[in-house]
Amino acid sequence: MPLHEIFVGLGVLVASVVFVREARSRGALNEQSLVAVTGALVGGAIGMRLAGWLETLDLQSLWLYGSRSILGGLTGAYLGVLVAKRVIGYRERTGDLFAPAVALGMAVGRIGCHLTEAPGRPTSLPWGIHAPASTPECPGCLAGQAMHPSFVYEIVFQLAAFTALVWARKRLTRPGELFTLYLAGYAAFRFLVEFTRANEILWLGLTGPQCFLLPGLLLLGLRLGYGWRRGYYDALFDRKVHQ
Repeated sequence: MPLHEIFVGLGVLVASVVFVREARSRGALNEQSLVAVTGALVGGAIGMRLAGWLETLDLQSLWLYGSRSILGGLTGAYLGVLVAKRVIGYRERTGDLFAPAVALGMAVGRIGCHLTEAPGRPTSLPWGIHAPASTPECPGCLAGQAMHPSFVYEIVFQLAAFTALVWARKRLTRPGELFTLYLAGYAAFRFLVEFTRANEILWLGLTGPQCFLLPGLLLLGLRLGYGWRRGYYDALFDRKVHQ
């Protein structure tokens, strides 16, 4: 089994364990929540493959050789949960259960990306890394250039996000806000880290993932502003709730 797939599998396993522990601690571990997990896994797998196919527009390689997109996987997982909950008539919110699990699972999965994929754009920074010349789709690797360790940046972010989510989970009492904060934080981080990635520029100096993220960032910004004005995050900053 390829190294990348091994770490993706480990990431899914870690995320599943964290989800079960989180659901049990909140008294939400039941058949319905496990169906939601199944929807996330199926939707995530389909989303990753479809996103990879859309990047290459190569129908033959859709399942056998299609690239895997984290953003496509997350979008597919989110839709998969919605569909699964709709089918079984489950109305409870599950996003807060998924947030810490996704963060830690992503950190593990990205280790595989770091070990097997083109790391990032060339850099003169002292922590630039040299990847093997055999790394696919990496001209900088062939030239022996030092490059941004973009996947290491993401591993660090996801570990920090997991720590922050665990700290905040008992302070945020309104359902869904923990998941909203994670989505907003990851979307903003991913948009910025793309400037160090080796992805193709598509429009106005932006890569495909950045173009995909733009409308989401706008909506999430509006949603965070709405929550801030209504005091949803007061407990995180020791602000007094206005009556």
